[in-house]
Amino acid sequence: MAQTQTRKKTQPRQQAKPNTRTKRNTRKKKSKAGEWFAVMFGIAAAFGILILTMSILKRGINGSIDEMKEKTESYIPNGFTYPTDYEEYVIKYSNEFEVDPVLVFSVIKVESNFIPTATSNVGARGLMQLMSDAYDWVKFRLEDDSESFDDMYDPETNIRYGTYYLSFLMERYDNSIDLTAAAYHCGMGQVDSWLEDGTISAEKFKVEDIPEENDQTSHYVNKINDAYSAYKELLAERNTDSIVQTPYTEE
Repeated sequence: MAQTQTRKKTQPRQQAKPNTRTKRNTRKKKSKAGEWFAVMFGIAAAFGILILTMSILKRGINGSIDEMKEKTESYIPNGFTYPTDYEEYVIKYSNEFEVDPVLVFSVIKVESNFIPTATSNVGARGLMQLMSDAYDWVKFRLEDDSESFDDMYDPETNIRYGTYYLSFLMERYDNSIDLTAAAYHCGMGQVDSWLEDGTISAEKFKVEDIPEENDQTSHYVNKINDAYSAYKELLAERNTDSIVQTPYTEE
């Protein structure tokens, strides 16, 4: 008996549906990439704006500071920059020891900026920053009865000692403010050795002649000269001659 074969009906092939999950992932990646780019672009833009703003503000601040300085110089007297505190003592001992008070004010300004309790890293004390050996030397010369080196924190005692020391240096160096300032800073022995070996000349002294290894002394002399010019002008405006008994002139 012949068997009848039943043919299976072939189902028409269905077209493969697109993988929606892959598309979604791709879209998400593109979306994240876009968001990341937008964020980075935003950060870069914000950073650029910040730098630009800071630059503008800096120019504005610098301009304002410069303008303020100009106005300050116009309206605020030099006395704020170059004070004349302890004037009573400066004038008193300048007259007693025949020293230019302009020089005394200049030394106080450069040495301590008028801070009576000032102490340097090498132990100098007071308004005119005297070292212990200078204190002992002046105390012996003046036959003073001060009790100790701590007396250098007393404004009057310090100015008395410092002014006497300046008077000695001015006499020793023929009233040369430059040589006196140099000796006040690095010591008489050092200045004398420069004079003896011809490193510097007393008659034609130039700050530039001071050896490079002593550039701090050069800097100090220049600062004294700057302060001296400022105080000379300031005290002239205040009619210094009326409060100083002895006339002082530069030689």
